[in-house]
Amino acid sequence: MQVLQARAAVRTSQAACVFVNGADHPRNARILLRAFYAARRKAQIDGFRFHDLRHTFASRLVQAGVDLYRVQRLGRWKCMKMVQHYGHHYPESLRGGAEVLDRLRAQASTNLAQLAGVAAGSTA
Repeated sequence: MQVLQARAAVRTSQAACVFVNGADHPRNARILLRAFYAARRKAQIDGFRFHDLRHTFASRLVQAGVDLYRVQRLGRWKCMKMVQHYGHHYPESLRGGAEVLDRLRAQASTNLAQLAGVAAGSTA
């Protein structure tokens, strides 16, 4: 992210694309792929494809709490099934949902105890 932000800060282009050539036209996809695989070899990372970045993109957004509709729009997926295929949670990102369930359980227990107290008081 720091590399992209630094690149954007010094970029003179008004193009919507991050990677442009000297004429402010989008870079050829083949050139990007060649650069990606060269960087991967240099970093000694095996078994990682350019397409895997799409999974990373969706998963990071989902894990950060971005709703699936927005992830779908940003990733330009046509159906929600593909968003679910690409976007994955990790166990820690699900903690908030589990905490909500814990609060609801505690609240339900309190409500039941109050109802039991009211019922016991009305029969006395």
